[in-house]
Amino acid sequence: MGNGHLEKNKGGKRLMELSDKNTETGLQELGEANMGQEGLTESSKPTEYHATDAIDNEGAQEKPQASPVFEDDADVADAKVADAGEGAMEKMYEESIKRFREGEVVEGKIIQIDKEFVLVDIGYKSEGRVPIEEFRASDGTINAAVGDTISVMVERWEPEDSTGLQDGAVMLSKEKASRIKVWEDIQKAYEEDKPITGVITGRVKGGLTVDIGVPAFLPGSQVDLRPVPDLDEMVGRTFEFKILKYSRKRSNVVLSRRVLLENARELERAKTLATIHKGKIMDGVVKNITEYGVFVDLGGIDGLLHITDMSWGRIRHPSEMFSVGDSITVKVLDLDLERERVSLGLKQLLPDPWETAEEKYPIGSHVTGKVVSLTDYGAFVELEKGVEGLIHISEMSWTRKIRHPSKIVSVGDTVEAVVLNISAQSRRISLGMKQVVPNPWDVIAEKYPVGTTIEGKIKNITDFGLFIGIDEGIDGLVHISDISWTKRVKHPSELYKKGDSVQAIVLNIDKENERFSLGIKQLQKDPWETVPERYKEGGTITGTVTNVTDFGVFVELEEGIEGLVHVSEISREKLSTPVGKFHAGDIVSAKVLNINSKERRIGLSIKQLEMEEEQDLISGYLNNFRGSPSSLGEILKEDLKEEIVTQNPPDERSDISSEAVDQGEEEGSDKSQEKRQELSAPETEEKAPRGPTEKQTASGSKTDETVDETVEAA
Repeated sequence: MGNGHLEKNKGGKRLMELSDKNTETGLQELGEANMGQEGLTESSKPTEYHATDAIDNEGAQEKPQASPVFEDDADVADAKVADAGEGAMEKMYEESIKRFREGEVVEGKIIQIDKEFVLVDIGYKSEGRVPIEEFRASDGTINAAVGDTISVMVERWEPEDSTGLQDGAVMLSKEKASRIKVWEDIQKAYEEDKPITGVITGRVKGGLTVDIGVPAFLPGSQVDLRPVPDLDEMVGRTFEFKILKYSRKRSNVVLSRRVLLENARELERAKTLATIHKGKIMDGVVKNITEYGVFVDLGGIDGLLHITDMSWGRIRHPSEMFSVGDSITVKVLDLDLERERVSLGLKQLLPDPWETAEEKYPIGSHVTGKVVSLTDYGAFVELEKGVEGLIHISEMSWTRKIRHPSKIVSVGDTVEAVVLNISAQSRRISLGMKQVVPNPWDVIAEKYPVGTTIEGKIKNITDFGLFIGIDEGIDGLVHISDISWTKRVKHPSELYKKGDSVQAIVLNIDKENERFSLGIKQLQKDPWETVPERYKEGGTITGTVTNVTDFGVFVELEEGIEGLVHVSEISREKLSTPVGKFHAGDIVSAKVLNINSKERRIGLSIKQLEMEEEQDLISGYLNNFRGSPSSLGEILKEDLKEEIVTQNPPDERSDISSEAVDQGEEEGSDKSQEKRQELSAPETEEKAPRGPTEKQTASGSKTDETVDETVEAA
């Protein structure tokens, strides 16, 4: 038997039962059973039929049957009423069947919850079924309770069983009903130009996805009044949106939040412009943060709170004080309505701490603060919000040579200092750390007076001297010129190395400039003090050439003692430079002209020594003349005679020929002539060689006669 036929039989049985009851009662029961139902769609609605068809079908099985015979008028009347009630019930049944259509959304009440379905009474003859999965939350709980009223959609009709004794069930869907309702809400909001609420669920290319019951698209340009740097921050937030366009067929909805913000901003802007003025204190919301300040929404108008107007104290970045969305109270510092520019201030709501700084921090007072910044020249210390002082690098230590403040303090350190100077007008405070402790230079002069011998280790070696550690943080300098009296030291490292222990004498202490001068050579007596005793003026010295310059020759008399032979004192000949004539290492003799121990100078002369030797030679000739000769000829005679006798042994004199004698006479004559020239011009010529010639050696036995004749000829 087909489904349609079973339905007809079912309806026939129901009508037969109702025919035995009162007509009015039967109509009421049938109406309640079928209230709120609509017909099914044309594609799936069951075959329409009438109650009379069911009666005819059932009656057809009992034919032939005679017409009923009523015994009296009462029975006739009851039969008429039954016929009338039967026709009304048939009409109502047909209408109830037509109310249910697939896709229709109806309301119903939950009457039972089992493992697979939630049974919902929608006013039909049998309950509708909704899959329980549509009520299951993400955590597994069932969001349904008996008695709840929900909206469902008629999804399909389930056929009766084969026995024809069980009604066909109605399959319902809560999710589909919700979607249908959402699209109805979308259409209504679009047509009435009303906002719709949604939650941003994720980021996609070009914008964001929004859940408004169905997925919708929010373009990136429509998220806010200004571009949002990081759209991911918007995910999970709930806003109101305006529907720009939608297509139910394509399941496409485009939203905008910016339009709503612009409309609201315009209303707020008009209200703000009517009340804003310079000096007004206003509430606002931080909209954006930059390196130089924050932009604050005052209600349709944005104002700039510059970083310098945020706090009387030091701020590295506005983000240290604010975050986007913070509510703050500010003061209007300046206003330009034409350009819509508003300058705001926050620190102006508090008194300026510099107004009382001079009273709180007098000169000489000890203060404690926090290091907030370091520079090459010092450290800035915050005494209170808005009041900072500078500890210059030179005021950090009495003794240490600090190259950078980071060697002493770090940012965040708490330090103690003394106020050296303060100017509230310039907003400057000079601080000193070293003044907290006594100055070691105040007692160093008493501890190490001038002339004291100290011993210490070499801490550093430079081109100009040695630094020797004396006390903690105090070093003394031995200048390169104070290392040795006599040695020529080109670099201190030639004699010393770092870490060596040395002794030195305190030469000078300059407390003002914090300088401690030492000397090593002063441990011994200055050899220049005894130079005048060891080298007399006019005396002759012999030394080694150490240096040759254009202006003279330096001669070392002893270690560390040098004299200078000026270029004018080298020779009787005029020299432009001694370079090339003398070399380092040459041994020379010279006459001491002058000595200046104070200036450590000795003047020498080679020329004067040679002239003195010539004078001594002439004096020798005169002093050695026998019988006190009275003429030049006699002097020459004696001189030549001595030379000839010395150079010619007695056994060779007899072999001298007369020719040799004559030649000797000629040479003697020449010798006499040279001697005269020598005596007549001692300043311009050098002495002639006095050695005997070969011819003079061969003069033989006639030596005396030859000498006499030669002298007479001269």
